[in-house]
Amino acid sequence: MVADPTKSAWKASRAATVNALDALTPTFAPFAARWDAEADRRKALRTPENLKRLMEAQRAYSSARSTAAQARSQRTAARRASKNPLSAERRAARTADRAARQEKAQARAKLKEARAHYPATLTRVAVQAHAAHAVPAAALTYAMQSPWPATTSGLLAALNGAALWLGRRQPRTVVGDGLSLSAEERRLAERLDPSYWVQHADERGLSGTVPSPVQVTPAGLVSHVRLDGRWTPRTFAQRLDEVRALLGARSDLRIEITRGSHGDRATITLRTRSAADGVDLSGWEPGAPWGVDTVTGEPVHVPLGRRVLVAGTSGAGKSWSTRAILAEASETEDHRLVVIDPKRVEAVNWQHRARVAVTPDEVLQVTDELYAEMIDREQLIPRGQDVIAISAARPRITVFVDEGAEVIAMAKAKGYDRIIENLRSIARRARAAEIILIWATQKPTMSGDGHGIDSQIAGQITYRASLALSSAGESRVVFGDDAHERGWHAHDLPMPGYALLRSHPKAKPHHIRTRAMSPQDVIALPDRPIWRREIASAAPPGERPALRLVKDEAPASTKSAAETPAIEGLTDNQLAVLRAVEGGASTNAAIAKATGLNPGSVDRAVKALVKRGLIVKDGTEIRMGGAA
Repeated sequence: MVADPTKSAWKASRAATVNALDALTPTFAPFAARWDAEADRRKALRTPENLKRLMEAQRAYSSARSTAAQARSQRTAARRASKNPLSAERRAARTADRAARQEKAQARAKLKEARAHYPATLTRVAVQAHAAHAVPAAALTYAMQSPWPATTSGLLAALNGAALWLGRRQPRTVVGDGLSLSAEERRLAERLDPSYWVQHADERGLSGTVPSPVQVTPAGLVSHVRLDGRWTPRTFAQRLDEVRALLGARSDLRIEITRGSHGDRATITLRTRSAADGVDLSGWEPGAPWGVDTVTGEPVHVPLGRRVLVAGTSGAGKSWSTRAILAEASETEDHRLVVIDPKRVEAVNWQHRARVAVTPDEVLQVTDELYAEMIDREQLIPRGQDVIAISAARPRITVFVDEGAEVIAMAKAKGYDRIIENLRSIARRARAAEIILIWATQKPTMSGDGHGIDSQIAGQITYRASLALSSAGESRVVFGDDAHERGWHAHDLPMPGYALLRSHPKAKPHHIRTRAMSPQDVIALPDRPIWRREIASAAPPGERPALRLVKDEAPASTKSAAETPAIEGLTDNQLAVLRAVEGGASTNAAIAKATGLNPGSVDRAVKALVKRGLIVKDGTEIRMGGAA
């Protein structure tokens, strides 16, 4: 059956007209709302009691006018009867006239007040106003034999009527393809209608704001709000509670108020639905995304090789969400996983495919091995490259710390302070060696008892993910000082299984529904090779042991001074200074330039190395010592 082109064109024209009217409706809604509000006010005042007062005021005013006219006539007659202005007749007439005029003024004021309490209808006022220009316009048209005065007058009346009609018009709700409104969404859409909003906005202190008709997206309802000169997007966003009350939205409905397309626009988004609905995020398989963006519906990946901070209060789903990242980091032959878990609960699930460390001795040993591996790999980075190439022989090592606060507390015990120093070095330097740190904590604070993030480690982390947190302060620690202003409100996330991921400064704070892996899912994963280095000799208390990979051990003749047993126990700064001297730096200034350390740190490191006999300082000249 062939469609009628005339009918199709008519439908298209009608649709275009309706769309244009929908676009104009928010513009005239304030005018119609003010008109209707004034009409309602006048109607409410037109009571029988106010009408009675008006009639009494009119009678009193008529009587006062009559009295004033009579007194004025008597005064005129007295003036004519006598030429003497001080005569008794003229004085009496003046007094009477003055009193009559005062009485008339008082009666006129009372009549004005009575008319204000019993006003004319707004329709009558409009008719009178249009008649005031329609009658002269008609006379001008007749006299000038030109139609423009009458046409202009008629056009003004028509514009007034059209503005009222448009402002009162109910625009359509624009619904996306395949989307239907729930009962809750229909109620919210009705309250976001410009006519309803403008009528009730003043009650909530939101006058001067006009929303556009609602659009329905896969992530919820969206309305763009026009702001008058009293508002900015920021001040409007601060009235979130008033907006929620005006809409009658439930308390747990997520409402976002953000900047609009222009400086005088804001956008209200009601997250009544999620783009992740219906997506299966249980279990894991290689290449599966970490989660799904609830706004765009796009899969979200946390790429390997990035240092990551994962935060989340107890019960938020932190462990369940992180397991997908760990599974990916231990799947292929050029990837290995290390799990540091003082609480043991998570570590035991991974012992068939990861190096696990639970006790303080195990954690100290594995961090010592990782530090030594980092030192070895740094020597192998090719010239002109930023990172070492990973392979089955030298795989990328992902180090997962769960829970950070327990590791920090463990490192405070006597003899174990090297744990946190090792992890700091790994965070600062080991990315080039493809040793990647993932730090997880329930308490993302950097001060006080039980703090869960070391400040030096936090400063090196680029990917920051958080599930639900306890406070806005914790959100700022995870995402930065600008977190609250830019919408990174991890303390408002639903529990469990929803997260925010900030991978770069301009990332948007979209809620992410994360993948969930149970302990049984982890245990069911196939076995994978476990990474470890062998200890060459026991280390003195408080010093790092000399560690090596037996199959990759270099001949003794090829080792530099910074790899010999004589330098065991040196700090990172001392090692850096020793390498700089070995490379030809012969003054403190040259060493500072080569290492990037500040002069004070260089001076302290030089003194320590001179004391151990590793270098010799003769005046300002520094050279390698005999002990090296």
